[in-house]
This record gives sequence, C-alpha cells and structure tokens, in this order.
Amino acid sequence: MPVGRRGRHPSTTLAAGRRARRPLVTLLLAVALLFGGGAVPAYAEPNEGGTKKLRDALEATAKAHIEAKGKLDNSKRRQKQLVGELATVEGRLVELTAQVGEVAAQSYRLGRLTPASALLNSASPQAFLERAASLDMMAQRDGRRLRDLTEAREQSRQAKIAIDTEVREQQKQVAVIAKKKKEAEAALAEVSSGSSGGFSGGNSSSARPAPRNSDGSWPSESCSVNDPTTSGCITPRTLNALQQTKAAGYKRYVSCYRSGGSGEHPKGRACDFAAAVGGFEDRTATGGDKSYGDSLAAWHVRNASRLGVLYVIWYRQIWHPGTGWQSYGGSGSPAADHTNHVHLSMY
Repeated sequence: MPVGRRGRHPSTTLAAGRRARRPLVTLLLAVALLFGGGAVPAYAEPNEGGTKKLRDALEATAKAHIEAKGKLDNSKRRQKQLVGELATVEGRLVELTAQVGEVAAQSYRLGRLTPASALLNSASPQAFLERAASLDMMAQRDGRRLRDLTEAREQSRQAKIAIDTEVREQQKQVAVIAKKKKEAEAALAEVSSGSSGGFSGGNSSSARPAPRNSDGSWPSESCSVNDPTTSGCITPRTLNALQQTKAAGYKRYVSCYRSGGSGEHPKGRACDFAAAVGGFEDRTATGGDKSYGDSLAAWHVRNASRLGVLYVIWYRQIWHPGTGWQSYGGSGSPAADHTNHVHLSMY
C-alpha cells in the first residue's frame, strides 16, 4: 500500500488534517451561535442615522430642545415656588394692614394723644411713670407694625417682578422649542414623510434617572467608562441607559461603541439593540422579534427624560424629542432602515 509523504500512511495524514481543522470549525460554530444564522453587524450600513449632515442636525436640534425644555421646566418650578411665597406675603400684608388700621382708627376715635398731653394728665408720679412706659411700648409696637407692613409690601413687589421674569423666560423657551421643532422637521424632510404612529409597549417608566446638574441640565460627559458590549468605551450616561434597559427585561444582544466614522457610536453615546434572539440578522424583524423591538423603542421614549435620550430609530421611524415619531427611510437594507435593530443615541 502506498505511503504518504515522509513515510506517513495517507489515512494518518488525513486524520491529522481533520484534527488541525477542528479548532477553526469550533470557532466558526461559536460565532454562528453568537450572532445567529446570516447575522451581520447592525452597522453594516456605513451611514447609520442618515448622512452626516442629518446626524449633525438631529444632534444639534435635539440638544437645543432638551436644554430649552430643561430651562422651561426649571422656570415653571421657580414660578410655582414664587407664587407660594407671594401668597404667604399677601396673607401677612392683610394681617399687618389690619393691625395698622386699628392704630389709625383708635387715633381717630380718641384724638391724637401726644406724649406731652398723656404725661401732663398723670395724677401721680407713679401714673406718670406708667404712662411713660406705655407710650414707649405703643411707639415701638406701632413702629414695628409699620416697618413690617413696608417690608411685606416690598417683598410682594419683588415676588411679582420675579414671577413676571419667569413668565417671560418660559415664553422665550417655548419659542426656542418651536423653532427647533421646525429645524428638526426640515432636517428630516429628506428622509421622512412626516409624523408617524410610533410604537406600543414599554409601559414602564421605572428607569433610574441619570445624574443631572443642580439646574437640571445634563452634564458634559466623555467616553470614559468601559463598554461591556465591546472592547471600547462609552459615557457614564450611556452605561446607565444600557444597564436600565437590561434591568427592564430587554436582554438580547447589544453593541455600543465602534471606532471610526461619525455619529454617536465613536463618542460612546449610542447603542444598537438587536431585535432577533440570535443577534443582528440581515433581515427585517417580524413576529416576536418585531414586538420586542416595538416594546424596546417605546420604553426608551417613555424613559427619555430620565435617561437623557437624544433620539431613537426603529423600523423606518425616528423619535426626536422635538418632533415625536416621524417616518424614516434609509437605503433599503434592514440595517439602514433599522428594521433589524433599535438604535439609541444619548445626549
């Protein structure tokens, strides 16, 4: 029987080749199990989120809207506090005005009692001293009431001015919000035909809020914490959103950071959530996968103000804080049209 090269039997050589290929086959099977059959990365579409111009416009208008909304909410809270303070001052004014009115009425009924006349009518030295002490107490009391009344009136005036200032601030921010809405709609016009119905599900609003500044605004964050879905980095706010999403029960495959390109992913401010159980698949989600994506997208929107969501894209629709859900079209692939994954961009 012929022998193989270097004196090896052909069957021996064949067996060795099979053993050498086993690790490679095992690796390929593992990858297939991880991503699912026919799986491709969600970022297979190089311009996820549209053109750079569109992404920049969406980011700018969303940030401006969120900031204006934060200022509007803060102004409303301040106004509510000022109205409460004004009500307290107005009540005090009523009380002080009545007390001062009593002094004036008494003076009118009894005539003006001067210190000299009160002291001259004293029948004895003891009465003289008692009247002198009474006059001093009355003068202090009446002077204090008048001062309190004057101060309360000034507090009321200042509170009304402050309330008027807050009303003007609210009108200003409402105008900014309306302007940014128009700008966002104009930016989306090239990929959108207008408002859409959005998605149902995701009824819980229990996401743990991300930390804010003392004035309610979002702090600036860098790509500074490890991304548990890749070997890259994400922002602390993105990490909180990722953790809260999983805590809410959305535990299918996720990928956040990726290097290169534009948009929020390289900044650690975006995550792609696969709709299919097996990961990102190059097909449009249907059935349970579609329901999962619907619920996830709706949950992100419902918790947007808690998490700091910039915008959400899913199944040919995009949610922007200034416009709500709008229709959205990519190049036609499942990745570009976001029919195989939910895209989440963070502030």
